[in-house]
Amino acid sequence: MAYSSVEWPARSLLGAVAPDVRGELLALGVPTRFGAGKVLLSEGARDRHMLVLLTGFAKVTARVENGEESLLAVRVGGDSVGEMAALDGSPRSATVTACGPLTARVVQPGALHALLAKRPEVHLALTGILADRLRWANRRRLDFKGYPAKVRLARLLVELATLYGRPVEDGGMVLGCRLTQPELAALTGAAETTVHKGLRDLRRDGLLETGYGSTVIRDLHRLREIGDLSPDG
Repeated sequence: MAYSSVEWPARSLLGAVAPDVRGELLALGVPTRFGAGKVLLSEGARDRHMLVLLTGFAKVTARVENGEESLLAVRVGGDSVGEMAALDGSPRSATVTACGPLTARVVQPGALHALLAKRPEVHLALTGILADRLRWANRRRLDFKGYPAKVRLARLLVELATLYGRPVEDGGMVLGCRLTQPELAALTGAAETTVHKGLRDLRRDGLLETGYGSTVIRDLHRLREIGDLSPDG
């Protein structure tokens, strides 16, 4: 596959850099395929490679104090994972697991550092991505305290559509990542039964369609209104 011609999400690493720089990123490391459920990175591990996802999507999880696993985020093609350990040598802060077949380039820290020295715009892109992820985490914490569950669900769906959605022919927008109801509940800080009811209400009102492995947003404007978001995001 000619990855250089793919339209990557704008806020991903591959989408944030110019085409010539993207070509250099795509030449780094070793292309590797992972099966569904394969752990790409393990929380607490001290390995230092970074992965640049090309196809598929992955879930980022971490253990909380009671030992349960909490879903923190999703990553799709174009995103990087493991960059913090590659940059500063710290232990992995989370586990990253493939959700279905996934292809990535495995980049060792030496190769990454050499590219950063040659291409400072890659360093700026990574810094921007890490800042975006911090803002995402801060918004989740504020949403938990400031909004009811239905509003939090709408806000999350809008953000996922903005980050990973792609238009479909009949005017909707399909999310580029497949999340189960328990996973949506984890990301919104709501009970699974509450998320189930919220999705049912959104489907009933014609804002959302869900099927096996897909979610299509039919009215992003109204979803923004429910999420107490400005029309332009």
